Amino acid sequence: MISDTSIRCVVWFGEPTSIERARLAQAGWHTRVADANAPGRGIGIRRGDTVVAMADVRTADVEALRSMAILMADHPRIPWLALLSADTSVQAPEVERVLRASIDFFTAPIDMHRLVETLAKLAGDAPPPIITHADVPGITGTSPTMMAVVASLRKYAPVELPVLITGETGTGKEVAARALHKLSARRDHPFAAINCGALPANLVQSELFGHERGAFTGANARRVGHFEAAAGGTVFLDEVGDLPPDAQMSLLRLLQEGTLERVGSTQSIKLDVRVLAATHVDLEKAVAQGRFREDLYYRLNVLRLHMPALRERADDVLQLAQIFLDSFRKQHACHARTFSALARKALCDFSWPGNVRELLNRVQRAAVVAEGAQISVADLDLEEAVAPRTRHSSLGLMRTSAERDAVMACLRETRFNISECARRLKVSRVTVYRLCKKHQLVLEDLQ
Repeated sequence: MISDTSIRCVVWFGEPTSIERARLAQAGWHTRVADANAPGRGIGIRRGDTVVAMADVRTADVEALRSMAILMADHPRIPWLALLSADTSVQAPEVERVLRASIDFFTAPIDMHRLVETLAKLAGDAPPPIITHADVPGITGTSPTMMAVVASLRKYAPVELPVLITGETGTGKEVAARALHKLSARRDHPFAAINCGALPANLVQSELFGHERGAFTGANARRVGHFEAAAGGTVFLDEVGDLPPDAQMSLLRLLQEGTLERVGSTQSIKLDVRVLAATHVDLEKAVAQGRFREDLYYRLNVLRLHMPALRERADDVLQLAQIFLDSFRKQHACHARTFSALARKALCDFSWPGNVRELLNRVQRAAVVAEGAQISVADLDLEEAVAPRTRHSSLGLMRTSAERDAVMACLRETRFNISECARRLKVSRVTVYRLCKKHQLVLEDLQ
């Protein structure tokens, strides 16, 4: 129990920024700057005070790092945190010793919310409420494209209308659906996520809408379907384009009339449920081909939310990678704590065809195989992303005229598909648009 006169102090070995000082003060922590090389460098602790030490490695020289390691050994009862810069070489012996003696570490620019949350736990407090940049559960990233997604989520959540979520595989369509549910008035009621493509064709109706006893062979008892079980809440239909025609008709009736009929029954059941649907295929093309009901398409496509591919939000890649690594470390023992400078470059340069899901899988696999505190390019299996590019594929080695011709040729070969063009040139979509602007290539006119 901390007394009213006790203080909470972060002894900062290094130089905190004004923003770091201000945020700590706002959270109730006093910051005392210390010099690891100064005489009498011991850490004074008054009875009842809560003291945490920060080993700021960002600007520390070798002597300072050695002094910090000695201080850590001299004060084993004080919880130590470490702060690294993005290009800190964790393989240096001095840095490695500091990290081993730390209970946690942070990489600049520091996530102040996580730091304050960590300090609160060390002080025995309940963790502070999580307030993200947009206060939207599950959504991470501050790139312009993700900020647009967040704005749409906030706008759509309180509206009792269907939402059609589009995007490539692995972009987080279910995450967006859960965010819509959590931000809505239905948050305290069930959320049912159903992968329509994984349902057996002969059981889709039964799984979604339920059945009566004796409705078909093997129906030995009444079954409540996913929609009925989620009454009052939200149903998320992933890959809704895979629904067979009879299920499409039943879903249309539910959206139009708010009723459903169990298989084997003629009695309509009134149901209050919000429907969210997702697809990675072009439903308009499926309608034109007769594979999806046009009236159902318009019922689902009242509000539309597009989840961007990871290559369209390149600014978020490093942040997501570190979050995935930190989360993995909380559940599994591993040496990895951060990424090498070359690995960071590879993460940014890779096109991520599998999007966020692929990034998560690569980071988790790298955390398992990494031998040291830093994840390498080899651990991520991204050597090709940083390999020297050939004369034909590297825009950086071409003269300006050749660069323009290469971009133009690739655009024509891909029929002006920007994503495919970016993949072939091994650059981001943003770079393709920038090059078009640089060489005055107006896509609308060219098409």
